[in-house]
Amino acid sequence: MLKRLFAVFVLFVVLAGIAGGVFWKDYQAYLNSPANIAEGQIYTIEKGKYFNSLVKDLNAQAIIDKPLYMRVLSRLEPELTAIKAGEYQLEPGMTPHQILEKFAAGDTLSYHFTIIEGMRFSELRQSLAAEDKLSHELTDLSDEEIAEKLELGVSSPEGMFLAETYQFQRGMSDLELLARAHDHLEKQLNQAWSERQEDLPLQSDYEALILASIIEKETGVAAERPRISGVFVRRLNRGMRLQTDPTVIYGMGERYKGRIGRADLRRPTPYNTYTIDGLPPTPIAMVGREAIHAAVKPAEGSELYFVARGDGSHYFSDTLSEHNKAVARYQLKRREDYRSSPGSN
Repeated sequence: MLKRLFAVFVLFVVLAGIAGGVFWKDYQAYLNSPANIAEGQIYTIEKGKYFNSLVKDLNAQAIIDKPLYMRVLSRLEPELTAIKAGEYQLEPGMTPHQILEKFAAGDTLSYHFTIIEGMRFSELRQSLAAEDKLSHELTDLSDEEIAEKLELGVSSPEGMFLAETYQFQRGMSDLELLARAHDHLEKQLNQAWSERQEDLPLQSDYEALILASIIEKETGVAAERPRISGVFVRRLNRGMRLQTDPTVIYGMGERYKGRIGRADLRRPTPYNTYTIDGLPPTPIAMVGREAIHAAVKPAEGSELYFVARGDGSHYFSDTLSEHNKAVARYQLKRREDYRSSPGSN
């Protein structure tokens, strides 16, 4: 009797070992075989989703077909259960194990949003509102409330976000993206201000930002930025008004319809540098790194005027008489209402 029981026990152990070996072999083969993934398939993990719910959903979508093996894997490699919410790009050929590694690493799909150099904050708000992959928290907030929420330290958010391209994941809030853009601006501005040229007619890094925004609006030619900065710095040092058209346009707001006339140049606004001394009260646009650096490191020279040639570049002059000739040459024949920047007075 004992021999028979022992034989049954041995047989059971042998069969269990064989079954376990078969299971383990199949388990390993499954985890390292391609899952059922379509070309360009995107899978989204919602916030708060647990591992077991994930496995159930993957099975329901036929991406995997052996949920038991996934649960066994979670016991053997518990770090794979720390899945991160987000949107994931799954590629054909990925194995179940690779899928979980991707989810645990938080290797989510990224998108891009660009803040364009020279863009106004009103335009930036419109671009953010049109981005459907962001969640929107700005919609019902005023500009002042946005500045307060982001702790910008100023009442106007104009110019307070660095113009460059930012990566983001689906579901990120527009407010969070702006916070990141402001952090980037602060780093660039602080570094530039600490390395600024001596004897600038600027009292703070915020004034440097204001000047950078005017430079940004005056030219898209990178090589000209330090030279234009030099013109403005020399005019400020001499007590001359900047007389720059982009500030007039900004001060006009919705009244601007594509042209400015002599009456606009004479109409006082806080931003009209034909009627005010020094800088306007805030930046007039978003700026990039080059404009910031140009503002604090202007090119040396003697020019006090410049005029657009009509091809994107500018002609620079030392004297008013030379400048007026350049205006006549490049602009007055093209448009009656044209005013150069700085102005011809």
